[in-house]
Amino acid sequence: MEKLKIRQMMSLTLTLFAVFFGAGNMIFPPAMGQKAGENYLPALVGFILTDAGIALLGIVAVVLVGNKIMDLGDLVSRHFSLFLSITVYLLIGPLFALPRTGSVSYELAVRPYVPQQYVWLVSLGVTAVFFSLTYYFSGNPGKIVDIIGKYMTPILIISITLIFLVCLFSDKSGNTLQYGAAKEAVGEYRNIAFFKGMIEGYNALDGPAGPVFAIIIINAVTGFQVKERKNVVKYTIVSGIGAVLILSVVYYMLTYIGATTHTSFENGGILLSAVAGDLLGPVGGIVLGASVFLACMTTSIGLTTSFADYFHELIPSVSYRKITAVVCLFSFAVSNVGLSYLIAVSQPILMMIYPVLIVLIVLSFGQKWIGDKKMVYILSMAAAFAVAFLNAMDSIGITFGVLTDWGRKLPFYHLHLGWIVPAVCGAVLGAVVKKKT
Repeated sequence: MEKLKIRQMMSLTLTLFAVFFGAGNMIFPPAMGQKAGENYLPALVGFILTDAGIALLGIVAVVLVGNKIMDLGDLVSRHFSLFLSITVYLLIGPLFALPRTGSVSYELAVRPYVPQQYVWLVSLGVTAVFFSLTYYFSGNPGKIVDIIGKYMTPILIISITLIFLVCLFSDKSGNTLQYGAAKEAVGEYRNIAFFKGMIEGYNALDGPAGPVFAIIIINAVTGFQVKERKNVVKYTIVSGIGAVLILSVVYYMLTYIGATTHTSFENGGILLSAVAGDLLGPVGGIVLGASVFLACMTTSIGLTTSFADYFHELIPSVSYRKITAVVCLFSFAVSNVGLSYLIAVSQPILMMIYPVLIVLIVLSFGQKWIGDKKMVYILSMAAAFAVAFLNAMDSIGITFGVLTDWGRKLPFYHLHLGWIVPAVCGAVLGAVVKKKT
């Protein structure tokens, strides 16, 4: 009988946690907590649902249909599978997640100690070093990732826990920053904190990463000599749930820190760095900054190698090292547009893409009943994307006349979930169309 020991299960759980816990997981919860204020708990639940929740569903969906994200896309067609894989790898690679590792490293580890007039110049230098190291270690990532993952991730979690405990119990009356009970929520967090938290959860990019990283945890499970398919599925799900629980605890601490910090900051990275330095002194700020820098380096190496491996397999004529070099150069350039700007640009794009991914993942659990009715997937995802596109553009002030007016009349549109009903209708129509054919 194939049965893993508790120590092996903990190893799988911590591996999956380390894979997911990157730059976005650090900066979005405290920023969300500061805006959500007294409504930080419902916002946090929404964030966990669309971040860790969708990531877990994505992993389970992949392990049920095969081993990798391409197997999930194959439910629709080979061409769609290729499109899905390329889109997801670009999202978690050079377009958003990878540049963010450099930006967050600079914001938390270096920027607090740089005079204002040298901020941009130092940012160029730090990110150049960061992505040069990423390029160098991507040639042989195993050892450095293992070393940093083994020691720096625990130090990072201890740092966050320490900041949280000091924030929770210490007398902060003499500190430079202002603290207190969670203040009044702002913006959409006043009335729809849970649903606004869901949109914030998109930003961490764990949802698209889940199906991609499924192969890592599947290989880790089989590495413990678990061969039976049902056992691979079982241990993947159990370790996934464990990783989500750990993530949720860390998210709670980060969100609470943001909610009880009254001094406003441009983004979550600056907030966390300032609070660490204020509550724990210069040493606390330096330890947090160094831990974040090295943890982001691990994430950066992992994302770069995954991206380069995939595209080298896709285009064998282009060498692995060339792809790595292009990815690092591009990420270096994008990382210097500024963390706040990077977040602002990425959110509407993610608001369009996430619903399509969610629909595919949810429908994949019904593959047994859907069978070869491909139009169920196609029409459902197309309807979800159309409404999500309108909603995302509307959120940044771009409207399309009567189309936007029509979209605003859909149920849940004001909650940024207007795509749900059209997606359901598309799935039903897809089933009918196939049946008639």
